[in-house]
Amino acid sequence: MNQIYDRPLFPLQEHLGFTIEATPGRGVASLTLDERHMNPNGVGHGAVAFTMMDTAMGAAVMSVLDEGCVCATIEIHTRFHRSAAAGRLSAEASILQAGRRIIHLQAATIDEGGRLIASATASFAVIRPESPGAPAA
Repeated sequence: MNQIYDRPLFPLQEHLGFTIEATPGRGVASLTLDERHMNPNGVGHGAVAFTMMDTAMGAAVMSVLDEGCVCATIEIHTRFHRSAAAGRLSAEASILQAGRRIIHLQAATIDEGGRLIASATASFAVIRPESPGAPAA
């Protein structure tokens, strides 16, 4: 990835401390695990991997949308493959198919050793700005 995502930080990103990068059709969210990411069993909470994949997929979608459009996750299927207790995690997302209204994606969270931590597939809605006088959807 060679372009840092230029949207402002949002509170969850700030709290979890991850970075976001995007190029057309792809997104990556990365962080180094620390105590705020752990569940009571001392391993990274599944919500961390999920949030990173969802955000990386959102970055991938935003990288291909027309100006003024936004997106929203409409469904996501997540599988957790192994735990991670330390080190750097990266969630890498890519667009599988982009339609006018729905974009389908895949993502994987991997640790610094290249091991698969979690994977996901998702669909995002494309939300276009309303034109003056356009009928409500």
